[in-house]
Amino acid sequence: MRYTLLRILLFFGVLIVCWFLGLRGWPLLLIAAVASSIVSLVALRGPREQFAAQIEQRVADKRLKADQHRTLEDEDE
Repeated sequence: MRYTLLRILLFFGVLIVCWFLGLRGWPLLLIAAVASSIVSLVALRGPREQFAAQIEQRVADKRLKADQHRTLEDEDE
């Protein structure tokens, strides 16, 4: 959730800067989206890696739980 919030805040920050530079309409949105994506690759590396690690941990926990259930089912047979 934190990473998503930071991405949104970064987009709006770039959007405001572009607006003050005189961009309006579709070019404003397009340039803000592209520029904020590029900046986020560098600026949000730490939060992105933390988010990815959390997802990896959840997947590993679910796999372990599924394996445990599968083992219990195999023992019942």
